[in-house]
Amino acid sequence: MRKIVLVAAAAGAALSLAACSESAEEADATAEEAMADVEANADAMEEAVDEAVEDAEAAVEDAGESMEEAADEAGDAMEEAAE
Repeated sequence: MRKIVLVAAAAGAALSLAACSESAEEADATAEEAMADVEANADAMEEAVDEAVEDAEAAVEDAGESMEEAADEAGDAMEEAAE
């Protein structure tokens, strides 16, 4: 009878370990999926930042050109007024 109890206890322990192992594998798979999502989001964020920087550079360039044009027009107006 003791052997039966010991075998049953050993079988229960083996099933518990198998369940833990399966849960660990599922947790590992979930973690890998989460890391893949994080990497994809980081890539998307990098692209968005790059695009925002390009847009800001273009806006600064346009503002500089507008200032040059305004300065030229002001200079022309001052020359005409002096004549």
